Amino acid sequence: MAVIRPEAAAILHRWREALAGVAVLGLGLYWALFTRGPLLGWVGVAVVLCGAALLFVGWQRGRFRTGSGGPGIVQVVEGRITYFGPLSGGVADLESLDALRFDPTGRPGHWLLDQPGQPPLAIPVNAAGADQLFDLFAQLPGIRTETMVRARTNAGDHVIVIWQAPTARKRTARLH
Repeated sequence: MAVIRPEAAAILHRWREALAGVAVLGLGLYWALFTRGPLLGWVGVAVVLCGAALLFVGWQRGRFRTGSGGPGIVQVVEGRITYFGPLSGGVADLESLDALRFDPTGRPGHWLLDQPGQPPLAIPVNAAGADQLFDLFAQLPGIRTETMVRARTNAGDHVIVIWQAPTARKRTARLH
């Protein structure tokens, strides 16, 4: 018999880093404000800063996660993304990506990973293991994670370019 309902457990699991950030932030505030002596007070200030950083990162990750139960499985091993889908699949290396796009028109939405000479690899946002992609995408040089999270949470009617490699911009054909 479960103590917590499955729906509540799923919500707690989705926001686990943010909840840990709130706990660390609260402990730091307690130490900074309600202890006697300056040493623990200064340690509390440092803990408050760490808790605020953890809360911010946890908030972004929580917004990125959408749950599971979608089609396919995502596996990430040393910068290589492998998607095993019911109808399609593929492999993409982080170093070889030209662009990262988000397609909100699909049901569910899809991450589109563009590589030179290959069709885009489409990964549903709710595929099993898709939450691993946040940390991997955050490693792309010059990517703005807030743009990635905002594109994921705001449904639209067109494909959104999240990130494009500087070398890919040079390769695009110009009309003039």
